Amino acid sequence: MRILVLNGPNLNLLGKRETRHLRPRDPVDLENGLKAKFPALKLEFLQSNHEGALIDALNKCIDGMTDGIVINPGAYTHYSYAIQDAIAALKVPVVEVHISNIHAREDWRKQSVTAPACRAVFAGAGLKGYELAVRFLVTAWRRNRE
Repeated sequence: MRILVLNGPNLNLLGKRETRHLRPRDPVDLENGLKAKFPALKLEFLQSNHEGALIDALNKCIDGMTDGIVINPGAYTHYSYAIQDAIAALKVPVVEVHISNIHAREDWRKQSVTAPACRAVFAGAGLKGYELAVRFLVTAWRRNRE
C-alpha cells in the first residue's frame, strides 16, 4: 500500500515554532516514526510552503499513484478552496490531520474549508494523529479489497 503524507506551510518548523501548541518535535521524528510503525507500507513525504506545490502533489494522485493521502494543510486549511477542490477530485481517501486541537485555538483556526472533502479528520493528538490517519487509511484500503 502506498500513502502520501503531505504537510503544508511552516510544518518544516516543527520544534521551532509555537511549541506550546505543536510540541517540540522535529519533522524527521514524524517520518521515522511512521516508517518504523508501518514498515510494510510505502510512505512518501512532502512538505511545502507553497499552495501550488501541494495542489500539484494532489493532482498527481488522480491517476492512482497512491492508495491514500494524509494531509496537514497548515494555515491553508482555513482558506484554500483550491486545495479542497484538488482533494475532492481524488478517488482515493484523504485524511486531514492537525497536530494541535484547532478548535481550542484562535477563532479563525476553528473552520476548515478542506475537511469537507476529506474522509476523516484527526486533530489535537499531536504526531499520533498521523499514525491514526495511516491506520484509518489501511483499514479503508483493506475493506475496499475484500
